[in-house]
Amino acid sequence: MTPEIRDALKSALGPKGWTEDPSEIAPYIEDWRGRYQGETPIMLTPGSTDEVAAAVKICAESGVAITPQGGNTGLVGGSTPKGEVLLSLRRMNAIRETDPLNDAITVEAGCVLTAVQDAAEEADRLFPLSLGAEGTATIGGLISTNAGGVAVLRYGMMRDLVLGIEAVLPDGRIWNGLRALRKDNTGYDLKQLFIGAEGTLGVVTAATLKVYPRPAARAVAFAGVGSIGDAVKLLGMAKKASGGAVTGFELVPRNGVELVLQKIDGTRDPLSEPHPWYCLVEMSFGRKEGAEETMEAALAEAFEAGVVQDAAIAKNETEAQDFWRIRETLPEAEKVEGGSIKHDISSAVSLMPELYERAAEKVRAVTPDARLIVFGHVGDGNLHFNVRPPEGEDDRAFFEEYGETVRAAVHEAVGELNGSISAEHGIGVMKRDELPARKSPVEMDMLRAVKRSLDPKNIMNPRVMLTD
Repeated sequence: MTPEIRDALKSALGPKGWTEDPSEIAPYIEDWRGRYQGETPIMLTPGSTDEVAAAVKICAESGVAITPQGGNTGLVGGSTPKGEVLLSLRRMNAIRETDPLNDAITVEAGCVLTAVQDAAEEADRLFPLSLGAEGTATIGGLISTNAGGVAVLRYGMMRDLVLGIEAVLPDGRIWNGLRALRKDNTGYDLKQLFIGAEGTLGVVTAATLKVYPRPAARAVAFAGVGSIGDAVKLLGMAKKASGGAVTGFELVPRNGVELVLQKIDGTRDPLSEPHPWYCLVEMSFGRKEGAEETMEAALAEAFEAGVVQDAAIAKNETEAQDFWRIRETLPEAEKVEGGSIKHDISSAVSLMPELYERAAEKVRAVTPDARLIVFGHVGDGNLHFNVRPPEGEDDRAFFEEYGETVRAAVHEAVGELNGSISAEHGIGVMKRDELPARKSPVEMDMLRAVKRSLDPKNIMNPRVMLTD
C-alpha cells in the first residue's frame, strides 16, 4: 500500500468513503466470536456500485488485495482482513425496488436482513430468511456465505432466494445481473458463482430476492422427545399431517435449554418435566382456519406412536415467540457461558442420529469428560456440534490441547457419512486447509479454474476458501 495507491482510493471514494482512524476501524477487524483479530491499512466504505468498482479497479491495477465485509457476523474468519484493504458495504443499504406482483425485492448489499424483512412486510410479503444475527447480518454477506437459518426446510438456503445479482468483478468491471426472472435458460447461471463464494470472485453490491405471500396463520409447538431419531420421525409425521406446511423444525438438547434458562433473562421452560431433546415445530398456512388443529393432529399421532413424550402448543403470538426465543438465544447463552469447539456439520436427514452418535463417540475417545451442546436444523440435516471443556477446566487451555484433534474427530464422522463440514457457515480461513481433503481432485481443479479465470491476480479475499 503505497501513498499513491492510498491517495487514489481516497480521491475515488471521497471523504465519506474511507477511514484510517484505528478507533473507527477496530470493531471491523475482529470477528463476532473474538477468535480472529485482523489488521488493515485502510477501511473503504463506498456509497455506490460505481465507487466499489473504482476502488476495486485501483486495487487490481496495483495488485493490492481486498477483503470484502458485510455485517461482520461470520463465524469462520472469512471477513477479517490480515493486512488487506477492508471493503465494507455498510453504506450501501438502499431498498431499490419492491415488486409484489412479481414477488421480488431488489436491495443493496449493505441492507441489514431485518430491513429487508420489514420492507417485504410493508408490501404484504414475506422474506423468509431468518437467523440469530438478522439485526446485524447484511444481504451481501448472507449471499456470499449462502446463509441458511431456521426456514430452510420450507424456503431453502440463500441460494434458493436469489433471482439476480449485481457484482463488481476483480478487475473492477460491473456485472449487472439483476434479472427478476424465474425462468432463464440462456447459458450458465452466473449468479450462482457468487453465492457462497465468500468474496473470492468479486463483490456483491445488490441483489433481487424472492419474497412470498405472508402466511395467514402459524402454529408453533415445543415437544419433548427421547432421541434425535424420534425427532426425525416427528418431522416426517409433521410434514405428512400438514401437507408440507412445516416451515421450521429445530432441535435443542436438554443442557441447551438449561443454559438458556440460566443465562437469558425472561425465558421459561415450556414443559413441566425435563426431556433429553426438544423439537421446536412451526407450521404456516394460507388460511387461519385449522392451523392449531393440524398441529394437534400431528402431535397426537406422534404421542400414539411413542415418538413424543410431552408437548405444548403456543396459545398466542407472544407464547410462540417465547418458544422460539429458547432456540434463537442458545448461541448467545453459549457465548456468555464460555467458549466451545464449534462445528457446523450436515448429513442426510435420515442419517442425523448416526452422525450424532458417531461424532459423540469419536469426541469422547479424545476427551471423555468434554461437554457436548448439540442443536440445529433437523429439517435440513444440519447440526451445530459444539464441544465444551469439562466442568472447571480453562477454556483456552482446553482449546489449545484438544481443538485440532476434536475437530478432526468430528469431521471424520462427517466424512464417513458423506456429509459436509460446513453446512451454512462457509469455509473461511477456519476450514480452508481441509477443503482439498473433503473434495475430489476434479472438484478442486474446477474450483481453482473458476478462481483463476475471474481473479487471475488473486486479489479478492486471497486467504479464504480456495487453496493451491
